Amino acid sequence: MNFQQIEDEALHLPKEKKARLIHRLVLSLDAPSEEELRADWLHEAHRRAEELDEGTVQAVPSDEVMRKARALIK
Repeated sequence: MNFQQIEDEALHLPKEKKARLIHRLVLSLDAPSEEELRADWLHEAHRRAEELDEGTVQAVPSDEVMRKARALIK
């Protein structure tokens, strides 16, 4: 299906479906690409590693994190 066919189909949708399609399309414009997400997470991992290396933050054992998380959802 080419662009013109997609556009024609979309223009013949009921108002509610058009609105839902428009909403999803607009949201997709703001969504980062897989590459951008990967780069962001890599940057965050490096930042956190630096904080640990510099001693500006303390690591928390996973069992403690899970215990606190479970307590919050009870």
